[in-house]
Amino acid sequence: MEWKFTDEIPIYQQIMYLLKQEIASGELEAGQKLPSVRELALEAGVNPNTMQKALAELEREGLLYSQRTAGRFVADHQEIRDGLQEELMMEYVEGFLEKMKKLGYSIDEIIVLLQKFK
Repeated sequence: MEWKFTDEIPIYQQIMYLLKQEIASGELEAGQKLPSVRELALEAGVNPNTMQKALAELEREGLLYSQRTAGRFVADHQEIRDGLQEELMMEYVEGFLEKMKKLGYSIDEIIVLLQKFK
């Protein structure tokens, strides 16, 4: 995983977003064990407490689960993963539309442009 962070939003939220992308895309599969908090923090170059906060939030959202002595795993809830894919897709579309409107394109013009990519 490529860990790149900005100063725009808290790092733990950026970590959550990156992991959500990997879960939604299937790069992290249902039932897959994650490295330990310390290993992930070292890989990402962040404080272990920051990584722990991100993973705890993802667990709270139902995307991860813990087994007391075995570690953290990707949850196997297809409806949650489907919802995650839709959530991320909407963010991408909204960002794309916002940028296109700033360039002066109308929705109709954007639709015509998109149809060229079929």
